[in-house]
Amino acid sequence: MMKASIGHKVKGLREMAGLSQTQIAQFLNIDQSTISKCEKGERQFQVDQLEQLSSLFGCSLADLVNEEMEAKPLYIAFRADAIANEDLVAIADIHKIALNLDQMCALLQENVHEA
Repeated sequence: MMKASIGHKVKGLREMAGLSQTQIAQFLNIDQSTISKCEKGERQFQVDQLEQLSSLFGCSLADLVNEEMEAKPLYIAFRADAIANEDLVAIADIHKIALNLDQMCALLQENVHEA
């Protein structure tokens, strides 16, 4: 399996979601040029930005930052032609809830198997 840089993963997830660098930049409250540089591997995303991106794309932070693993995003939204920044924030919140629910279910399953 070929290693994928974090920037390359973010670019792939962004393109799968049909989002522009400008939309991601507005969501993260940074310059579009920073997104471009991060996707090219010329700069690194900050940890808080990676957390926001993992929520937006509905994948775990571990999947996003581990070069050996493929990010497995949730596919809940991204159907409108014009997605506003407020929509991206709402989508990120929904994804965060879904990811937390998934983790809670996994913990419950572990407890059931231990009992």
